[in-house]
Amino acid sequence: MKKYDYIAFDLDGTLSDPEHGLVEGFIYAFKKMGVTDYGDRDSLRRFIGPSLYEVWQDEFGFTKETVVDAIEKFREYYNIYGWWDNKLYSGIPEMLRELKSRGKTVFLATSKPEDTARKIISLFELGQYFDFQGGASGDTRDHKWQVLEYSMKSVNALPESTVLIGDRMYDAEGAKKCGVDSIGVLWGHGSREELEASGFTHIVATPEELLEILK
Repeated sequence: MKKYDYIAFDLDGTLSDPEHGLVEGFIYAFKKMGVTDYGDRDSLRRFIGPSLYEVWQDEFGFTKETVVDAIEKFREYYNIYGWWDNKLYSGIPEMLRELKSRGKTVFLATSKPEDTARKIISLFELGQYFDFQGGASGDTRDHKWQVLEYSMKSVNALPESTVLIGDRMYDAEGAKKCGVDSIGVLWGHGSREELEASGFTHIVATPEELLEILK
């Protein structure tokens, strides 16, 4: 088994489940923008993980200007009520603690805005396990590969010994673009079919399985 010394984590759907707070924020934004054809609540889970700038432009035909407005409406709700409406997946603190005890460099690479991501890590008292917490920064660092590249540079990670852990196809795509391996987790928002089709290097069902790969 390949040895990974630099462990990058996605946040939403990988460390914590933000579904309720995010979905409420999506619905708030759509109502403000007059969008009515967004589907039911369950279908809105498809927007958890990817860059909203990209997927909302593609799906709803927003211009670059109106998608920015839509995301600002979303943040009106999310930045006050949504970010803490979140729950940690079982076994995550124990898994992170074990990785640090093994001497791994653990860092965050999330498409969520960096300031919000750091608040969530603090909410769950996980900051002690991270060497760096990297997130998105508007148009300059929005795609997963851009965030991953930025976070890797911040900890001087070597691509050949780095792995990104996530739950959606966007994580696998970002890892490939940065030349690193990836591990898909089945407890998040991506189905096994999505993870397999995306080409994750490994797929795991539990934090214990993940630790086995990350020896």
